[in-house]
Amino acid sequence: MLDFFGPVLWLAVALGLLVTFHEFGHFWVARRAGVRVLRFSVGFGPALWSRRGRDGTEYRVAAVPLGGYVKMLDERETPVPREQLGEAFNRKPLGWRAAIVAAGPVFNFIFAIAAFWLMFLVGIPETRPVVGEVTGIAAEAGLEAEDLIVRVDEQTTQTWTHVVLALVPRALDGEPARLTVESGQGRERTVTLPLDRLGEDFDESRTLEEIGLAPWRPELPAVVGDFSEDSPAARSGFRAGDRIVSVAGEPVEDWGDVGRLIPEHGLASNGATRPVELVIERLGQRTAIEVTPRLEAGRPVIGIQPPQPDDAMQADMERAFTILRHGPIESVGQAFAETGRLTAATFGMLGRMITGKASLSNLSGPITIAQMAHSSALLGFTRFLFFLGLISLSLAIINLLPIPVLDGGHLMYYLVEFFKGSPVSEQAQIMGQYVGILLVVGLMSLAIFNDLLRLFA
Repeated sequence: MLDFFGPVLWLAVALGLLVTFHEFGHFWVARRAGVRVLRFSVGFGPALWSRRGRDGTEYRVAAVPLGGYVKMLDERETPVPREQLGEAFNRKPLGWRAAIVAAGPVFNFIFAIAAFWLMFLVGIPETRPVVGEVTGIAAEAGLEAEDLIVRVDEQTTQTWTHVVLALVPRALDGEPARLTVESGQGRERTVTLPLDRLGEDFDESRTLEEIGLAPWRPELPAVVGDFSEDSPAARSGFRAGDRIVSVAGEPVEDWGDVGRLIPEHGLASNGATRPVELVIERLGQRTAIEVTPRLEAGRPVIGIQPPQPDDAMQADMERAFTILRHGPIESVGQAFAETGRLTAATFGMLGRMITGKASLSNLSGPITIAQMAHSSALLGFTRFLFFLGLISLSLAIINLLPIPVLDGGHLMYYLVEFFKGSPVSEQAQIMGQYVGILLVVGLMSLAIFNDLLRLFA
């Protein structure tokens, strides 16, 4: 419970940004179409803040931040004065109505592309797909430790995320995957993973482990190399050469554990830092030192640096890790590519859940999203940008599903109207609303149930 408020805060920040941008899409296109907007609300329920603009629109922030809405002048909801009939949503041509509804998801796609563009422009640290320990069908296929996965079939794989996105659909479909790999000596070869041998009951959340793959990382010893004189570490009595044995009681094997555990244990529920106990080994003696981190870019740090790696370690680190950074123009192409990759993966997973090839346990709700928001924020600005882009894409795709009450449901009605030549009957729309509400509530309930299973498993 100590970590409750951090995830809630970052969930509110993320959803506030994405919902505002989504609803602004509806608002902006409605205004272009000449529709009178009565209310622009971020959130549902009682208003926490509101004001009326010169355009007559009421702008408000409501108490429940899980969504938002744009209320437009519409004869189906309230009587409209004769002189304002031309500004009513329902009086606009079919094309304008469809454009207004589609604008929300479209703006979410635009937000995702912009987030990925900025992410690539700033540079995001990534783990390259270098194979560590190999077991199971991966070993039988001929993969070896320190192989770099260059491509999966025809998809270029720069990171482990790319590898997972490429392998999971093939594993779910029971299809073999052809991997192009580069050995530690630079020789390229092709191996085929017989993913059909995984069976139908493999754990989709542990696809790499089920295949027998594990990321390789060079082990940089958890030894303090240097620190500034005004750092928390210096004030707490650290010295160069101290070996860190544990952080908050959790054992430390290498420097990667130090970088993970200090932010994890050093941030209190209110967003401030809190003391962390580190056990260090100095001249053969173990000592416990309590240190209070400071915040740098929202991340708790104590100001220590690892020792300078030798040439061999430096070469290993360059092979294992990279920073994906591009110029302003190239980042545009990379942002569209990332958007396309994640969109295809999301639609693919949704399709497989509908057909039963993928488990419904893959659905995530607000608890998991809050945890992801919090952890990505702790990992830095570009990681949070990636999270925002991913969630923005998810919102766009979910809203485009042909479910009444969602934007996709309204677009489905307009498609019927286009071919039929007249609007869908009011009775059919009311029935659709009931069905849509039941579907949305059912999906949300399942997602929250999955969240609770992950939380307490």
